[in-house]
Amino acid sequence: MTPEQLHAKALADVIIKNLNKRQIDACYCTSIEDAEKEAFSHFTPGCTIAFGGSMTLNDMGMLTALRHDPHINLIDRSKASTPEEIKKIYHDSLSADYYFMSTNAITIDGELVNVDGTGNRVAALMYGPEHVILMVGMNKVALNIDDAIDRIRMSAAPINCQRLHRDTPCAKTGICGDCLSPDCICSHTVITRRSSIPGRIKVILIEEMLGY
Repeated sequence: MTPEQLHAKALADVIIKNLNKRQIDACYCTSIEDAEKEAFSHFTPGCTIAFGGSMTLNDMGMLTALRHDPHINLIDRSKASTPEEIKKIYHDSLSADYYFMSTNAITIDGELVNVDGTGNRVAALMYGPEHVILMVGMNKVALNIDDAIDRIRMSAAPINCQRLHRDTPCAKTGICGDCLSPDCICSHTVITRRSSIPGRIKVILIEEMLGY
């Protein structure tokens, strides 16, 4: 193993122990392929799967894999073409057996930090789906909550606004302007410090640079 791999594994071990203290299941995978196998190992035939907006899931090919699995019922948000259809998918997703997402940041102490626009993603994380599985690249690790929020303000939010062609200050400057723009994607800041239901949330840490 390279020094970088040894460092990532050691850091992941600490985070996993801290997640477990918070009643959150966790594991570490050294490849995208192993992470995908781990995620799919939890499915039962005919289960309903939903997912939130995530470049991590897109980058690792997880969405493509889900769309081609004939043994699951996928609530696919990409098929919505009207506001009414999108609203229905968001509501239906809260009743899914498994909900997939990533996180904007994860602290070494095992806290999940997310900033959301509509709120459907963090809503599912907090309540609704029977199981929530987060696919998290090690680039999302932050020292603490303050560092996590700085990471979101300086990296995740501006890049996502540029990707989505939002007319926000951060899309122009690359730095959060703490705006109230109509195009703002930072409506809700949620810190998940534990799972009230043991094991409902599962974090799969991945030795990869995934998402923003």
